[in-house]
Amino acid sequence: MLSSVEQVAGGDAGELAAPLDVAAAHEHVAARALRDGPVGTVGLELERHAVDLREPLRRVPWDRLTGALRGVLPPAGSRVTLEPGGQVELSSPPLPGVVAAVEALRRDAAHVDAVLAADGIALLSTGTDLVRRPERVNPGSRYAAMEQHFTAVGHAADGAAMMCSTASLQVNFDAGPAHRWPQRLAHLHRLLPALAALGACSPLLAGRADGTRSTRQGVWRRLEPGRCTRPADGTGGPDPAGEWADFALAAPVMLVRDGEDAPCRPVLEPVTLAEWASGRRLLHGRPPTADDVDLHLSTLWPPVRLRGFLELRVLDAVPADCWPGLAAVVAAVVDDQRAADAAAAVVDEFGPDAAGAARGLLDAALPAVPAALRGCAEAWADLLDAGRHPADLVLHRARRDGPTGCLTAEELR
Repeated sequence: MLSSVEQVAGGDAGELAAPLDVAAAHEHVAARALRDGPVGTVGLELERHAVDLREPLRRVPWDRLTGALRGVLPPAGSRVTLEPGGQVELSSPPLPGVVAAVEALRRDAAHVDAVLAADGIALLSTGTDLVRRPERVNPGSRYAAMEQHFTAVGHAADGAAMMCSTASLQVNFDAGPAHRWPQRLAHLHRLLPALAALGACSPLLAGRADGTRSTRQGVWRRLEPGRCTRPADGTGGPDPAGEWADFALAAPVMLVRDGEDAPCRPVLEPVTLAEWASGRRLLHGRPPTADDVDLHLSTLWPPVRLRGFLELRVLDAVPADCWPGLAAVVAAVVDDQRAADAAAAVVDEFGPDAAGAARGLLDAALPAVPAALRGCAEAWADLLDAGRHPADLVLHRARRDGPTGCLTAEELR
């Protein structure tokens, strides 16, 4: 997703190939972390699990999945990508507001659904693969190298689950005016537990329940903390871009490649970017370049990732009748000042009770949710008021009907 303002200009080929020391690497990361500009642009990314309706317990083979999607051009301009386990991801263009983003993603999801349905494939919109065990089908060198890295550093099981059995709804926002970056980032991190509770929709992982509504969040909490978790004292200071660069320099390097078109190779021992850039630990016999740093940044997955814009990563994928309302609520409590203030007050009131705060977020958001999406958000509030949650309905349908139990919106009504 791009912001409503231009991206930071990249360097030329010579600059990208020049070696970087620690200071240069830090400067490179910080300069690209956030972009100064107005707020209001929203982008959405929705991942969904591909299911063969004839053999739902068997993963869709790679050749069949890529063959079915070959040449597909979603009409609203969303980008189609495939994750390691065959999850299909749609990423909307950056658009002026959440209504436009939802409309684009709905349109493109319907188009992709129709294409895949013609080949007997449906897309399961939940935070985890409910029944099938993790299995990588994407043969790309990046994912093979990721798999080898996770195994080498002792995170094989959670690494496989994250790559092959999880799916999310990501909401992307402009960074906003530079003078507001510290407050905007601090506010978003303050809301994270309540947002994660509201967007929880993965009660099963490979047929097993852990007693929570989001087994996906459990995977991310356990997975390689230096990569997926930022320390609390590094997310609320006066220099968010510099703090992001500090995090990136302290994170372990996962992949290296020698040229843009070269295959990725795994790093099989703990080596931070700072150690590599300082020369204390050379990877593949050379210092890092700007291209290496950019590749490294693509392997960092904390709850909020800085990519020039703000990428919110704590929400599970939720069924088709739920995600538009979820996106609208999140956009309201981040981009509308009154809703944001009300949401902050709710979080303060409920303290560690994230589930209670999640319901309060809906009340804080509703006055700011655009009329076109208010019904979706109100339906979510009605569900919670009835003592239910989308995750509870998913669990009921999955246990009753198996992995195809949540493939249509009507089944959750």
